[in-house]
Amino acid sequence: MTALSTRAKLAVVVASAVLLAAVATGYAATAAQAPRTPPPTGGEQAVTLTSGPRLLAITDRHVSTVATTDPAGPRTVAELECLRVYAAAGTGVCLKPETAWSYQVVVLDAALRQTRAVSVPGLPNRARVSASGRMVSWTTFVGGDSYTSSGFSTRTGILDTRTGATVASLEEFAITKDGRGHRNPDVNYWGVTFTADDNRFYATMSTGGKRYLVRGDLAARTVETLKENVECPSLSPDGTRLAFKEALDADPAKGWRLSVLDLVTMRVTATAETRSVDDQAAWLDSGRLAYTLRRDDGQPDVWSVPADGAGTPTLVIPGAESPSPLT
Repeated sequence: MTALSTRAKLAVVVASAVLLAAVATGYAATAAQAPRTPPPTGGEQAVTLTSGPRLLAITDRHVSTVATTDPAGPRTVAELECLRVYAAAGTGVCLKPETAWSYQVVVLDAALRQTRAVSVPGLPNRARVSASGRMVSWTTFVGGDSYTSSGFSTRTGILDTRTGATVASLEEFAITKDGRGHRNPDVNYWGVTFTADDNRFYATMSTGGKRYLVRGDLAARTVETLKENVECPSLSPDGTRLAFKEALDADPAKGWRLSVLDLVTMRVTATAETRSVDDQAAWLDSGRLAYTLRRDDGQPDVWSVPADGAGTPTLVIPGAESPSPLT
């Protein structure tokens, strides 16, 4: 190895480390600038994940809930700190800091007590729980994969909370792409959403510079591509539609349009939200979507829009992110 090639490789490593630090600093800066809501003290109502007319979200990096009848009103805030949160059927998942540079996937019971924890590499990005509360998924950004032009990729895992079985990375799964087997070291996954049977799921897969909606089978450890340019899918309560972010002109650099895919007809309907939504939307009910948008100062707000393309976007929870209905 020549001195020049050694210096070049070192420069790539240093550049990746600097970018990771910048992303992590962005998380910290956002939390530092957000309006602080103190955690509950003795005598105040505790945050729970039991089903009810409430929305779960993150306020200033703390788990919080608000009433669906007054989401902009008083909120209950827990001491638990998370960068991403989601819950269903009394089970929650929290992507939380472990140390200054490491993170954990923490499974929570309805009282926010930790039942399992898995240390994960990279920076937290997406989190989901299946409708039954059994399956948990997460996505993180990781650095150092030499096959990507940027040195960054994603890592997506799944945990069965009943058996403890864990898929550390979906990259272990066999791929059928356009009807044929596919293998490539550039494959990445993100944004899992589970079907009602707790075995099948949808997710985004990238390979060859393109992004695909894939349908996966946990038991068979397989995925198959269904459609291009579908990112961060979120399955509707009735299992017939997927909310997703669609890259404008198939180019993420131009931003994303929050859209809905009919899984029977494969018809795409763009929502009335025309701002770029870089989030995995949540279904508030069968007709409305919730998602996070950031203001010019970097602070988050939760917004809602009808899933059928009608209506207008509505501000739901100011100063919050990572929304989840407590169903």
